Amino acid sequence: MEFINSVKWTYAKTMPEWPHEYIVRSKVDDKLFVESVNHIRAFGYVGSFYKMSITYFDHDGMVYWTMGAPIEETIIINRCKKENSYEERLKNGTLPENKTK
Repeated sequence: MEFINSVKWTYAKTMPEWPHEYIVRSKVDDKLFVESVNHIRAFGYVGSFYKMSITYFDHDGMVYWTMGAPIEETIIINRCKKENSYEERLKNGTLPENKTK
């Protein structure tokens, strides 16, 4: 978590209907990035994003995930506040309209 807290997260402005942030592998320590991805995948849980299955990891009110590509192809780690996650928004009836995947 020290790594996660030390990096600069970028707000995903191209997806305002899904408020979240991300880090890019090439802009952070590669070894720590890979360790973080492995941690998400080893200790996370399988959840949904519409029809996609994604492994999520919850910590301190935030949800972390990647898009599931093999580790050598994974270039982004995403995070959002728990209340902005797909499953919370589905449960609360706050999904964006006309958005399906």
